[in-house]
Amino acid sequence: MPGTPLGTTVLALLNERDMHPYEMFQLLQQRRRDRLVKLRAGSLYHAVGRLEAAELIVAVATERDGNRPERTTYAITGAGRAELRARVGEALERAVREFPQFPLALSEAHNLDGEEVVQRLTARIALLEGELADLDTFRATMLELDKPRAYWIEVDYRRAVTRTEIDWLRATVDELTSGTLPWVVPETTTNNRAQTAAQHTRG
Repeated sequence: MPGTPLGTTVLALLNERDMHPYEMFQLLQQRRRDRLVKLRAGSLYHAVGRLEAAELIVAVATERDGNRPERTTYAITGAGRAELRARVGEALERAVREFPQFPLALSEAHNLDGEEVVQRLTARIALLEGELADLDTFRATMLELDKPRAYWIEVDYRRAVTRTEIDWLRATVDELTSGTLPWVVPETTTNNRAQTAAQHTRG
């Protein structure tokens, strides 16, 4: 079956120990994995169902606590462990084109006035600085708890990428503000001006 990020995450959790989906959901939130995968309770249960159908995980126990719905505990199978290793290994090795939105927005930014581009990029910088502060806080917590770095190495990667993007954005905003990077007038604006001038001429 095609691997999904959430499915890979479920396999990784069950490779640690047996657990039920609600526990998985709580643990992923606690570890802030919702910043790495789209995490919704319904999607998580769907991923668990797909993995079970593919015999990568198996139900090992069902329990009920009072009037609450039954909770089924799952365990990873041998095939599931092999699938997990294959997925992670391939993802580490391959540089997959993920088609993020920001590079596309940059390629079409010439459709906006330079002043608006500066405004938008400055707002993006503020958001990224907030994310960087959160990453720094999380990293400090992991160090304080003496958690092995191998378990949260992606935090260092995300910090490096975020820091690099902030630096690039600041430099670009400086270029736009100083005029080092001359901006173009959007073609729609030019066309509108030409149409307006033609109308005045005909009038």
